[in-house]
Amino acid sequence: MIENTKIKKFALRVEYNGSYYHGWQNQKSDILSIQKIVEKAISNVANHKVSVICSGRTDAKVHSIGQIIHFTTVSVRRDISWILGINSYLPSDIAVQWIGRVSNKFHARYSAVSRCYRYIIYNSNYRSPFLHNYANHIYNKLDVYAMYQASQYLIGEYDFSSFRSSTCQSYTAYRKIIYTNVFSFKNFIFIDIQANSFLQYMVRNIVGCLIEVGKMHKRSYWMQYVLKKRNRKFCSFTAKPNGLYLLSVKYPKIFNVPCNI
Repeated sequence: MIENTKIKKFALRVEYNGSYYHGWQNQKSDILSIQKIVEKAISNVANHKVSVICSGRTDAKVHSIGQIIHFTTVSVRRDISWILGINSYLPSDIAVQWIGRVSNKFHARYSAVSRCYRYIIYNSNYRSPFLHNYANHIYNKLDVYAMYQASQYLIGEYDFSSFRSSTCQSYTAYRKIIYTNVFSFKNFIFIDIQANSFLQYMVRNIVGCLIEVGKMHKRSYWMQYVLKKRNRKFCSFTAKPNGLYLLSVKYPKIFNVPCNI
């Protein structure tokens, strides 16, 4: 139920190509962030300064299909007017795809039940000039089934310290991975990971380990060994950011925020 108040809260789904941005979060004044551009566009339509909260910060060069944000406003606009107006102020590599008024109890980050990321690998002997910013090119032929088997060891609630960044500021490394899948289509390999939330670089560090398994440098059960060590030095390299996409964010049905997949 929506409260009857002059201050209204809206949720938006934002897609962006992160190739030329220093991540989602606002940085120093001379560094380009997606948040800064989105806030300016919404503020122009609302006719007052707007601050937004996102479901989860994405790193530099990481993309989004399902980023959810919220903001509050006293302005009155039709939903279509919000979307068209905001998009008219956004560059071509950022776009709002959905907007809806939500309860004041909704919070883009803390109300989320789960997030799902997808990592795309272009597995070919030769690079493609069209995929440079959108997939990680791996020359070596990868064993997709071995990667899938390795990913299954991560399902459940564990201490994921082995997969967190050394600069991660989260007070706990415990996370719950709900679902993982690794599958291929022609020269593409897709890695999907759904969890209640993620640590900094967690997905990319997991993908780095899966690539090692796919190259047959490690066996599938090595993933369980890395997990149990709870130490970053036992993990593999951090996979490149350009293949990573925030795919979707799921919320309780009461908030009426649609999941885009």
